[in-house]
Amino acid sequence: MTMHNTSKQYDEAIAQCRQLFINKMKDYGPSWRILRPRSVTDQIFIKAKRIRTLELNGETKVGEGIWPEFVGIINYGIIGLIQLQLGYSDTVDITAERALELYDQLIHETKELMIAKNTDYGEAWRDMRISSYTDLILTKIQRTKEIENHDGATLVSEGIDANYQDMINYSVFALIKHSEEQAGNNAL
Repeated sequence: MTMHNTSKQYDEAIAQCRQLFINKMKDYGPSWRILRPRSVTDQIFIKAKRIRTLELNGETKVGEGIWPEFVGIINYGIIGLIQLQLGYSDTVDITAERALELYDQLIHETKELMIAKNTDYGEAWRDMRISSYTDLILTKIQRTKEIENHDGATLVSEGIDANYQDMINYSVFALIKHSEEQAGNNAL
């Protein structure tokens, strides 16, 4: 695969996440503005933990598979980045339109990070298992919690924002690989 295809696949995966983000804001508005970043991290943890449980058990009791959870990690990751940028609020203090502008800006920055890392790593993610993305996301969550417990201070490590971006990108990779598997199955 070429970088051009990865970029296009990334955009396609994000388009479905963005549409869900828009639809949820039509239902609730940007009510997530009230969440402190630690709570956003815990929301991402819940989703990643559910993915891992489903990967290990192979069944779901509520009828939803792992793919909506990866979408959730992406959207909560963006929410986390927004909260880090703006700080949390005691009320809903931005419009849905402003929230979407921030979503687009931050996903663009996150994609640029993916492109830079993807170039350096030679698209190694394509040879990884989806379950490895789950484990890496859970590791990033643990790192984020440790940084949060130290009030954001690190000695040599990336900050919370970089961890959120990595979680988003691993989730996008999972959605891309799932889409490729679906396309391969449909071709049979």
